[in-house]
Amino acid sequence: MRWAEVWSPAAVAPSPRGVDHDPVLTAPNAITVLRTVLSLALAMAALAHSSPGLLVASYLVYWVGDMADGEVARRMGLETRIGAVFDIVADRANSLTCAACFVALDPRLAIPMAIYVIEFAVVDTMLSLGFLAFEVLGPNDFHGVDLLLWRWNWSRPAKALNTSCIVLACLAGQVGLATVFAVAVLVAKVWSCFRLHLLVRTTAMDVSHERCR
Repeated sequence: MRWAEVWSPAAVAPSPRGVDHDPVLTAPNAITVLRTVLSLALAMAALAHSSPGLLVASYLVYWVGDMADGEVARRMGLETRIGAVFDIVADRANSLTCAACFVALDPRLAIPMAIYVIEFAVVDTMLSLGFLAFEVLGPNDFHGVDLLLWRWNWSRPAKALNTSCIVLACLAGQVGLATVFAVAVLVAKVWSCFRLHLLVRTTAMDVSHERCR
């Protein structure tokens, strides 16, 4: 790369795909902001005071708020792609802070929490953002693309179990059980990523064949 290109890169051709101008200031997004800030504040207080009770409160605010913003979005017809991405990012902020609290309160939980961080912050983030490759509003609507992936990752039972089983085992001080749960969820997420990759490739090939006709 020439030095001039660093300061004056070549113009990028406009994308042929239309861009939706989604509203940002919506009730669901406001709930996401509120639950994220409150949950983070409680998690920081839990760290400062070494308080398991405040950590539990942080998780409750995070989980209840996460259910509330999605429910409000669906009932009010305010689901947007930007809102879905915002929700995904906020979930990681809450979860990673709470994971740090767990390790600070009980260093024995470092191993299951490390596995959980890799699973949720890396693998599941890529998986959840995969909806952007399709014409859906968010992961919750992925049943219209692949029902099996949706059942394993974004149906209500799946979302409840994927994190809660690890968290509850950690709260109970069951390090071995928490590790087993974390590994199991990681394996399921990696499998889901491979399935998503194949799905994206198949869809891209179908689109290419349609354009060649």
